[in-house]
Amino acid sequence: MNQQRKAVALISGGLDSMLAAKTVMEQGIHVEGINFYTGFCVEGHTHAIRDKDKAKPKRNNALWVAEQLGIKLHIVDVIEEYKKVLINPKHGYGAHLNPCLDCKIFMVNRAKQWLVENNFDFIITGEVIGQRPMSQRKNTMPIIAKQSGADDLLLRPLCAKNLPETLAEREGWVDREKLHDITGRSRKPQMAMAGQFGIDDYSQPAGGCCFLVDKFYTAKLVDLWQAQGTKDYELDDVMLLKVGRHIRPAANFKLIVARDEGEGRFLQGYTNDYISLLSVSHNGPLVLLDGEASAEDLYLAARITARFGQGREAGQVAVAITDKAGLERIVTVTPLPKAEIPKSWYI
Repeated sequence: MNQQRKAVALISGGLDSMLAAKTVMEQGIHVEGINFYTGFCVEGHTHAIRDKDKAKPKRNNALWVAEQLGIKLHIVDVIEEYKKVLINPKHGYGAHLNPCLDCKIFMVNRAKQWLVENNFDFIITGEVIGQRPMSQRKNTMPIIAKQSGADDLLLRPLCAKNLPETLAEREGWVDREKLHDITGRSRKPQMAMAGQFGIDDYSQPAGGCCFLVDKFYTAKLVDLWQAQGTKDYELDDVMLLKVGRHIRPAANFKLIVARDEGEGRFLQGYTNDYISLLSVSHNGPLVLLDGEASAEDLYLAARITARFGQGREAGQVAVAITDKAGLERIVTVTPLPKAEIPKSWYI
């Protein structure tokens, strides 16, 4: 009796990784998924926090894909390890702070480690030649395989026919003729394949699933690094950069202003770690102050807080300022006029 072979599939939550896993499963291979949590994933954070996103499914797409495929998913926390990839990428950044090639090498390498530890046979990814400008090009495919240490243990089912045979194909574990030759950025081949598999619900790509390709998010990350004088971060930093308006009136402090009640509830969880401001005479957003602020800075922060509440046109607004220990004091301020908040303050 032939031994059933086992593959571990990198599951991002998108359609490509779903189809890649499904293609190999159809050939009788036992497949389990692996998902690496860097902290910079888009899904499951802002969608769950913001009130305006209530219509969107509040789901982790990687878990959802694994459920649809009927496979086990291993979620691996790589937040600390990933810092080296982001802060000093060997192959550099893309358009923003996205170290896509180094990121893929890192994740395939970690999948290779997992494969060895768990006695699996090969690795599956949903990569397609020509789909991503930095990491998914024909000349980068061998770089990923070699520098990750996976070599020919790495199978890309969606574009395998355009690449040299891998171990799984040479050994006959999978039939190369039943793999695919997709190239380019068009999603039509994948959508057609999804229809053939009876898959009609899947995550729609919109510039990737990572905040590091978002110019607005990465501007906030650069600002954080400049403010603290070092390229480092904690998970709380990563999360807070995803939420609210970020306004820096001075080098020594910035404000994080909730944009709706959902963000306000989320920021409430950080009030023991930051000075917080809230209008008490008029409805308005919760505001966190990050940094060291003088009495003059606090007064300016209160005026900005008043500006973003319903008292923006009022002559006077009462704002509660609460320190990290929970001590509160009320100041009465004139809301800062919109014209006095320069665009350069918005990060």
